[in-house]
Parts: sequence; C-alpha cells; structure tokens
Amino acid sequence: MRKECDDLKHFLAKHKTRLRLRQKSHALLEKHLSGESMDYRQIIALFIPILIDQAFIIGLNLVNTAMISSSGVAAVSAVNIVDSLNIFLINVFVAVATGGTVLVAQYKGSRNDRNVSRASAATVTSVSLLSVAIALLLIAFHQPMLNLLFGAASPEVLESARVYLIGSSISYTGLATVQAVCASLRGIGKTRASLFLSLIMNLLYVLLNVLFITLLDMGVFGMTLAVNIARYVGAGCALYYLFRVETSLHLQWRDLFQFPIEMLRKMLFIGIPFAAEQMFFNGGKLLTQVFIVSLGTYAIATNAIAGALAGVFQIPASALSLTIVTVVGQCIGGGNIRDARKFIKSFLWLGSIFLAALSLILMPFFYPLVHLFEPPTEIIGDIFLVLMVSLIAQLPLWPISFILPSALRAAGDSRFTSISSMLTMWLFRVIFGYVLGISFGLGILGVWLAMCCEWGVRGFIFLWRFRGEKWYAHKLI
Repeated sequence: MRKECDDLKHFLAKHKTRLRLRQKSHALLEKHLSGESMDYRQIIALFIPILIDQAFIIGLNLVNTAMISSSGVAAVSAVNIVDSLNIFLINVFVAVATGGTVLVAQYKGSRNDRNVSRASAATVTSVSLLSVAIALLLIAFHQPMLNLLFGAASPEVLESARVYLIGSSISYTGLATVQAVCASLRGIGKTRASLFLSLIMNLLYVLLNVLFITLLDMGVFGMTLAVNIARYVGAGCALYYLFRVETSLHLQWRDLFQFPIEMLRKMLFIGIPFAAEQMFFNGGKLLTQVFIVSLGTYAIATNAIAGALAGVFQIPASALSLTIVTVVGQCIGGGNIRDARKFIKSFLWLGSIFLAALSLILMPFFYPLVHLFEPPTEIIGDIFLVLMVSLIAQLPLWPISFILPSALRAAGDSRFTSISSMLTMWLFRVIFGYVLGISFGLGILGVWLAMCCEWGVRGFIFLWRFRGEKWYAHKLI
C-alpha cells in the first residue's frame, strides 16, 4: 500500500513538473512570438515545413556532393565551380520569386483574395520566362564564359564543367517553375505544400544520382541527367498542385498568359533590386571562386566541402530567414508595425540560438561528416580550420546579415538592402578576400576571414536601418 502511494506521489510530482514546464514554455512563446497579427502556433506552423525543406535541400546537397566525390577530385571541383556560376544565375529568378512572395503575403495580410491570386499567377509567369532567357544566353556563351572565369583549371576539370554547365542550364526552367509556385504558396502561408513539392524534386534528384552516379558510374553526365529529370518532374507536380489542388487561389491555366502590368510592377519593385543584389553578391562570390581556382584543385575541393558542411550548420537559421518574409509581409500588409518589430527581434535571437545549438551538436561528428566526401588527407586540417572560423563568426553576425535583410525586404525596403549588400560584398568579401587570400598568402583561410568580416559590416548597417522608421515607410499595396 505504501509503495502504491509513493508511486502515485512520484507520478503526480512528474506531472506537475511537466505542467509547469509547459506553462513556462507557453508564456515564453506568447511573450516573444505572439501578437495581434498572428500567434506563435501560426509561426511554428509556418516554420516547421520550411525547416524540414531546408534540411532536405542542404542535406541532399551534402549527399550529392559526397556521391560525385567518388568520381574523383576533378569531378567534385568541376561541379563546385559550375555551381558557383549556377547560384549566381539561379538567384536572379529566385529574387524575382521572392518579390512575388512579399506581394502575395502583403495582399494576404490585407485580406485582398483577388489580388493574392493575380500576384501568384504573375509570379509563375515572370519567373519562368526569365529563367528561359537566362538559360538560352548561358548555353549560347558557355565556352567563352568557362574560359574567362575558370581557364586556370585543369583540362579534365574544364571538360567536366562544360558538360555540367550545359545540362544545368537546360534544367533552369523546371527549377524556376517550382521556385515560383513555392514562393506563392509561402506567401499565403501554405508552407506544408511548398515542402511537399520541394521534397518530390529533391528526393527524386538524389535517387537518380544513386542510379546514375553510384550504380551506373556515369559521373558528371549522370548528375546532369538526374537534375533535369528531377526538376521537370517537380515543375509538373508544382503546376498541377497550383491549378488543381490549391482551390483557395481559384487559378485557371489561362491566368498564366495574362500580364497585369501594375501587379508585375509592384512585384519587380521588390524583385529587381534583389535580383541586382544577387547578381552583384553572387558575382562577387564567383570572382572569389576565381581566386580559389588559381590556388589549385585541392583549394577548390576544400572550399566546396567546407561550404557544404557550413550549410548544414545554418539550416534552422536559413529556415528562419525564409519564414520571416511571410510573417513580416503579413504584418506590414495588415498595418501592424509593432508586431513586425517584435517578431524581427525574436527571430534574430532565435537565429543565434539555433546556430549555437547546431554547432555544439554537430562539431563532435566533424571527422565522420568530412569523410563522407572522401577528401585527400592533406586538406582535412584546412577544412576544419575554415569551418571553425565560420562557426565562431556566424553566432553574432549571420542573423543580422541574412535574417534581418529578409525582414526589411518583406516590408518593401528592397532598394536599401540591395545597395548595402552589393557594396559590402565587393568592398569586403571580394577586395579584402583577394588581399588576405592572395596578396598576404593566407589562401582559403584568408577568403573565409574576409567573408566573416563582410557579414559583420553588412549586419551592422542593417541594424542601424532597423532602428529607424524608413524601412517600413514604403507603400507596396
């Protein structure tokens, strides 16, 4: 009898402890992540699918890089240098898609359902057409571009890069369609559907890479074939979902062929400065890649592997930078500046917390992770060093450098954020990167140190802007 009483007391004590913890968690979330525009449950419902999506995208990119590494250092170097060019160009139409997300989110916040639908259709049309134009230009001038940017690479690397570049260009329109549909869905808060579509495309990509690279040993050509099949299947699924499943938008196929000029103008007001920023920003990264190519194949591989690992540590923070576009966009659309400020501050703190937590969890597994890429023994120490520099610097600097500008852009403050990003990128990451990496002979470490300095300068500029009132003074809708 006494034992039963003790067991009951123990059970009640544990229940009370759990209840107190739940109440404290609820109070903390209410304080920092709830407002008049939305509460913490809605924000978590937006964030979780985006987090899973980012985890899959970055994790699958890690797996793909590891798989192509089995084809040799030349193959992984070729994929890495072409992907730096791919990122430069893809981010142009992704930037326009982000303009669509902001516009859709603000119309959603103002409860203008008709314009939500029109903005969604305009996003898909403009982004897809832009991707076709970029792809045609790249295919036409692929050889001069490779020679200009990466002529210092070995002939073996350049030939693999040529195959991968042409194949990647052909796949752009498939990717652009998926990105545009997902951007529209994020704008209305349907992040779960966006996750589903992204998973279809990326899981198919990995499965096809297993078939073409691992089983059939097709190397870079196999990766090119996989990316095309995956992206166009994903595009078909995305369009089917948008027009046949997502009934709340009431879209018809003919809506894709209408060009509401005023709607496009508003979307491009956000998208064009961001696209220009992405071109200059990623152009700077591309030029940095040129420095790295001159350092040799091992330096290219070090940068590629360290970059892939750094992306894993940034998964939750990257998800926050996407989530905040919908959150702040809807707050601004509803005219609630107080909520927008509150949520931005909370997201910045959350970003640093997530970065610290993942660093503590994953760094003990550095050696098992790095060996997924089968790197030469000589570069493992370099990979560890540049990754540690990045992890230490990103705790205070990454959120204000990446999450904060996403929030400012969601409020319509795209011009300021874009100009600031372009200037800091070229003055610090490119010029300072060349000075440290090449002139001072620090190599890859110098390039990464310059990148961290650029995060800090850019972040403090955005903090200064956020303290004022001009960032939310734009009238987008």
